[in-house]
Amino acid sequence: MNAQAFNPYLPSYEYIPDGEPHLFDGRVYIYGSHDLFDGASFCLGDYVCWSAPKDDLTDWRYEGVIYKRSQDPHGKRGILNAMYAPDVCRGKDGRYYLYYFIGYKGLISVAVCDTPADKYEFLGFVKYADGTPIGKKKEPLQFDPGVFVDDDGKVYLYTGFGPVNYPAFLLGGHKPTRHGAMCFELDDDMLTVKGEFKYIGVKGKKDGKGTAYEGHEFFEASSMRKFDGKYYFIYSSFEGHELCWAVSDRPDEGFEFGGTLVSIGDVGLNGRTRKDALNYLGNTHGSIIELGGKYYVFYHRQTNRHQFSRQACAEQIEFRDGKFIQAEVTSCGLNGRPLIGRGTYSSHVACNLFGRKGAYTYGVIKKPRRSFPYFTQYGKDRESNPDQHIANFTDGATAVFKYFEISDVKSISVTLKGKVNGAITVTSADGKTLATIPVDGKGLNAYKGAWQGKNGTCALTFTYCGKGRPDFISFTLE
Repeated sequence: MNAQAFNPYLPSYEYIPDGEPHLFDGRVYIYGSHDLFDGASFCLGDYVCWSAPKDDLTDWRYEGVIYKRSQDPHGKRGILNAMYAPDVCRGKDGRYYLYYFIGYKGLISVAVCDTPADKYEFLGFVKYADGTPIGKKKEPLQFDPGVFVDDDGKVYLYTGFGPVNYPAFLLGGHKPTRHGAMCFELDDDMLTVKGEFKYIGVKGKKDGKGTAYEGHEFFEASSMRKFDGKYYFIYSSFEGHELCWAVSDRPDEGFEFGGTLVSIGDVGLNGRTRKDALNYLGNTHGSIIELGGKYYVFYHRQTNRHQFSRQACAEQIEFRDGKFIQAEVTSCGLNGRPLIGRGTYSSHVACNLFGRKGAYTYGVIKKPRRSFPYFTQYGKDRESNPDQHIANFTDGATAVFKYFEISDVKSISVTLKGKVNGAITVTSADGKTLATIPVDGKGLNAYKGAWQGKNGTCALTFTYCGKGRPDFISFTLE
């Protein structure tokens, strides 16, 4: 089988949320925070980087650790000192600048490197002209920095965090962003801001009612892009599960709500509501990149029954007449075409996953198994040996894989681990039965059924009916 891209597009042991894609010298670099498998909080790992050739998004290369938490003056270990979502830009001097937020000190830190993905070194804190770090003058909380270099060389820093009714102690004593996203212009030293911050017009929860932002108000995850002469601000909404966009003719004001880029539960597509979400909800964060006239939205999904083990995903997205059309969550993501309808596929590339009672929203406390299947891996956090799979594939559990180009398939088999007695039914998007696979055994076994479908592009929906709580490892089309 030729190399293909799947979602998640990095190895299944890698948990990189908040991915910011940037094109530098012919390669796409992903800068994100770093979750641990089954971590105790968000973003506990050091920053790592992955990259791929701009014309082959199936070929991701691990660039290694680019910045350690211990390099920051406030970088003591502990769940209260997580390194949150970063962003990177290339300065006028040709060096690369990493902007990030650590703990809840209220500061935006900066590190610098001569290349996109080598070892960054701490440079300083973003500061006012008098030397006072931003965040020390009782401004709203600085958080999730996004950095943008305009065509004229001006550099803008975007920040903000918009919860409602958060106790101040949870934010390090700082105030949340009441009026949406904020912007500073940076001087040539990449550290000093020019003047005070300004709100850019992307409404927060307090100001969004009665506006186009209502129901999609700004929460976090600031990111800026420029396409066809207009500025597109990407952010995570108060709903959490979606990335949204707003547009303006200027980089620092006048942003009008545009719509949703992607929802990790496909909420909003075809009238779908949160109650009908096709995946477990939780936060997502990412941005847009344009490559060769095609546009891609990068985001993350939830795994392991809580929000602390998130994984990088991406989809091609339609951009038409200055507007983005909400992308569907798929398994084929960056592949550029449906997956080959032959061979073995890991269950962890399912794009929709839910139980007989549907899905729910992941929080900061791990949910009990009950009747809900979930993505997980065996063993502990590591940087090798991918074995992520779907656990607790109990009665009524459903996993959906989109899309495959089926050609002359004769049979389909599933590999399950654990005690099981029942059947897995494979159906198409329109509900037609493609195969029925009897499953009865214990341990690690493959179970086969005859293929009843036709050739063509289709989604594959696997639903289990029976006893037991097996792990769904993989499936094979033959």
